[in-house]
Amino acid sequence: MNSMNLTHESDRTAGSTVGAVVPVVRLASARHIWRDSASFRRLFSAALEVCIERTIAPRQTALIRMGISLTFGFFLLREWSHRRVLFGDLSPFSMSMEKAWLSQSHAFTLLAWSSSRWWFEGIYLAAILVSALLLLGWHTRTMSVLFMVLVLSIQNRNVFVGDGGDNLVHLMAIYLAFTKSGQAWSLDSQRNRRTGNRPSGNGRPDLAGISLWAILGSAMAVCQISGFAKMGMLNFGFGWGTVLWGFWVLTAVGFVLENRSGKGQFRWLLESSSRAVHNAAVVVIGVQVCFIYAVAGSSKVQGGLWQEGTAVFYPLRLDYFSPWPWLSNYVSGSMIAVVALTYGTILMQTAFPFAIFNRRVKNCLLVLLLLEHLGIGILLGLPFFSLAIISSDAIFLPTNLLVRIEQRILRQVRVRKERLGRDGRPADAGSPETPPRMTGSIVLNE
Repeated sequence: MNSMNLTHESDRTAGSTVGAVVPVVRLASARHIWRDSASFRRLFSAALEVCIERTIAPRQTALIRMGISLTFGFFLLREWSHRRVLFGDLSPFSMSMEKAWLSQSHAFTLLAWSSSRWWFEGIYLAAILVSALLLLGWHTRTMSVLFMVLVLSIQNRNVFVGDGGDNLVHLMAIYLAFTKSGQAWSLDSQRNRRTGNRPSGNGRPDLAGISLWAILGSAMAVCQISGFAKMGMLNFGFGWGTVLWGFWVLTAVGFVLENRSGKGQFRWLLESSSRAVHNAAVVVIGVQVCFIYAVAGSSKVQGGLWQEGTAVFYPLRLDYFSPWPWLSNYVSGSMIAVVALTYGTILMQTAFPFAIFNRRVKNCLLVLLLLEHLGIGILLGLPFFSLAIISSDAIFLPTNLLVRIEQRILRQVRVRKERLGRDGRPADAGSPETPPRMTGSIVLNE
């Protein structure tokens, strides 16, 4: 009996102790959860601010814009004498074969609308012109969409032409259409700086941009209504017609907002949405580059020649990939160089997707990868492939480096203008010809 009483007494004591401790534990847990929720709210607010209040990587996207447009434009110029055989009316991949492929793949190309030689010549010349204008950054918002359309049109005309870099140009042309790649190092940024971030001075509308918008809209409407756009490529629904008309409408909204003063909620919503879309496209570009390196590295690891350390030797011995035979023979003649390049390529490509989380390691690997692709372009005679990869890798370039390069270039330009002046005499410090003095912010990105 005594033992039972002691047991009941101990249970009551334990119960009272537990009852006293539980509220304390619950109170401590509530405080911990509150602190965590406050930290989460701050983190979420900071992330939201980055997503919608700032445009990330404006210089990096400008480099991608210039690199990809330069790659595609130079490729079209190099193949000028073979253009009709590769993509035109003399191509072995005939128009009937092309339409059969399009009916299955549902790809987009303007060249399927007509088999006329002059239609092809016009599209080809337009692609060269748009590549040059996008490189310069003239009306980048419109040129990026036109560039995407023309890249898809020419590449989808003959999918058997390419060296691997064409796939990357294909993807980057689509991604660039969703970025604000004209905020730095472009004619648009220079015009906005001169006119106070307005399309033209004194509140006048951007007549060139509006005219271009009206012409393109009228052309799309005529092609769609008349049936000239074959295979339903401009039809509404889940297709390219909705995408292109959506770009056209958003461009019109942008013109309206740029020529109106004030900071209304609707204006803030559209500007925030534009920045969010740009930032999302930047993230997609980075993920795409990491995915390319991850797939390339993992496939190399499984290859027998790569495991043996001799994979680099064989392409250097092929005449087709030897624009500089003496240089290829010199590199392939050293077994140490061949083994180092083979295993180094595997290591760099497999490690890079994980190295982006460490700034120093990422920058070191990025330099090595850029040198590797530069060597591929020289040794194997694949300049457009290398230039496309290097342009895409620019998304990971450190901003501080680009800022220092930009400041140095602007400083040199300012010094030369101060020495020469417009009339050949040194310009005064306060003259209108002297560029504005930079105080921490970058002029081209204002």
